Formats: sequence, structure tokens, C-alpha cells
Amino acid sequence: MDWNRFFQLRTSRRRYSLVSSAIGALFSTTGTMYALVEHQDQAENILKLVPTDPIVSTGIAVVAATFLGWLLGPVVGNSAWRLVHRHGLADFTVKEKAFFERIKKHRVNPSGAGANNPVPDFYGEKIGSVAGYRRWLKDQRAFNRKRGGNYTPPRLSALS
Repeated sequence: MDWNRFFQLRTSRRRYSLVSSAIGALFSTTGTMYALVEHQDQAENILKLVPTDPIVSTGIAVVAATFLGWLLGPVVGNSAWRLVHRHGLADFTVKEKAFFERIKKHRVNPSGAGANNPVPDFYGEKIGSVAGYRRWLKDQRAFNRKRGGNYTPPRLSALS
């Protein structure tokens, strides 16, 4: 697998997660509202948990359900993505580990950051192509020139 294919798959995985988060939030909100409207005894149970005005309690329950659906979306999306792309998953995993090793090796020291000089994409989340990776490297070097020094993360054995 070449790097361009890796970045395409990485982008598609992110899209699967985002779409499934939106769908999860929509379904959990709809399901919660349906349950609260159709089953009044459930609404009374929420009033016992959040002893405020019934409309406020119901609103808190719906917002909590929406948030939970949004958080569970990436779990479903990543699982679906892994099922769809299972034929090249081993190569993708190897390439992803190599990519994150490169990110760890070249990222900047975050202690030199400030309001006027923020850390440029510390985890490499915005990298979507080989050209984007080169731009990320340039941004890291520019940050290092301003503050000086490379960031070497501490080893786990040294922390023990």
C-alpha cells in the first residue's frame, strides 16, 4: 500500500466516523423523544433523577441522549469501515503505525506554545495527503525555529 492510498483510506475512515456520529445523534434523539412522548412513566422516572421543571428535565435527557449517540457513532462507524475495508486492513494497520511513528519523531515541543504561537497540529490529525504531510513537516520546522528544539516524548521505561 502506498502513502496516497493510505491517506485516502484514512480520510474515508474519518468520514465513516463523522457520518455515523451524526446518524447516531439523530437516532438517539429521535428515540428518546419518542420514548418520552409515548411512555409517560419514563418521563416521570427522569423527573426523579433530575428534580426540576419537567420541560427542563426532558430537555436535559434529550441533550444527554444526543451526546451519547454522538459519542457512540465513531464506534459503529469504525466497525463498519473495518468490515468494508477488511481486505487491506493488515496493510493499513502497518502503514498507520509507521505514520504515527513518523509523527512522534518529527512533532514539536508543545511547551514552547503560547497564544501568539500555537502548536501546529500536534497529532497530525489534519494530514490528508503526502503534500499535506510535507506541509505539516514545514510547519513543525517553522515552530521549532521560533522556539528552538525538537520534542522527544519520554520513554515509558524512563517513567517507571
